[in-house]
Amino acid sequence: MKLEKQFDEIIQLIYSARKKAILSVNRELIELYWNIGNYISDKAKHSEWGKSVVNNLSDYIYSKFPDIKGFLSQNLWRMKQFYETYRKNEKLSALLRELSWTYNLIIFSKATTGEEREFYIKLAIRERYSSRELERQIDSGIFERVMLSDKNLSAVMREIHPQSVDAFKDNYILDFLALPKSQSEKDLRKRIVIHLKEFILEFGKDFSFMGEEFRVSVGSKDFYVDLLFYHRDLQCLVAIDLKITDFKPDYLGKMEFYLEALDRDVKKEHEKPSVGIILCKNKDSQIVEYALSRTVSPAMIAKYETELIDKKTLENKLNEFFLMAENEDYK
Repeated sequence: MKLEKQFDEIIQLIYSARKKAILSVNRELIELYWNIGNYISDKAKHSEWGKSVVNNLSDYIYSKFPDIKGFLSQNLWRMKQFYETYRKNEKLSALLRELSWTYNLIIFSKATTGEEREFYIKLAIRERYSSRELERQIDSGIFERVMLSDKNLSAVMREIHPQSVDAFKDNYILDFLALPKSQSEKDLRKRIVIHLKEFILEFGKDFSFMGEEFRVSVGSKDFYVDLLFYHRDLQCLVAIDLKITDFKPDYLGKMEFYLEALDRDVKKEHEKPSVGIILCKNKDSQIVEYALSRTVSPAMIAKYETELIDKKTLENKLNEFFLMAENEDYK
């Protein structure tokens, strides 16, 4: 057994070296594409090269390296676009080398502003999404949703867990649940458990599932938390109470009770105070603000959507938001 443990340490060294080698190869590949894009951009800028020349270049590269398939003329033009997109942004040009070419293509072809690209580059690096997962996040307008969100967190939550501002969203897209028009809270809970992988991807990969209808006993009675998670970064339990209606102030009292029970009887000594998310079909921001203003528990109110919000609609809302902010600055 002792030898096996020592052997495992060698295995970890091999894994670590392989990971570094892959990252190194990827950085070199992105650097190559950057330099090719730079070269083509410079030639095109001075009207030396056009579409036919780039087509000839693609054929010439293929004649020299017949086994390499990444230099078709459309890819060469993408390298030019890639370089021109990031050449004036030193911070992003360094970060993008942490991502593969596939991820970079997705981001700079789908995102339209420097702020949006920076957001998705950092998100992809942090969450380690697959390319499909990254595309879903972009298509669901997570950048616009985060920018437009009015985080309904209690003051206690902001104080105890300052990172919670970035850990949680105001609005969650649960289109993957394929819920019927008429559903119960039980239906919602069951569908989430069935689609747990997608649910965690939407909430963030730092969430670890601990249980459905998690039982806490107080006095002679049992109570059940709809969903219980552990958040690795915040180092605390996260209780989620599901509601298929608009937020009501009395929901908060129930959550406060759950959090007290979890902290007294479930939380481990090294863990931080538990937090609660009341996930509703909708919410009135003023009612939420009143309800959270006096609470002594680290809690937040969020809402969920059962269908993808049209990304163009989100972009228009974000533009309106920026325009309003500019007008306020001029007053």
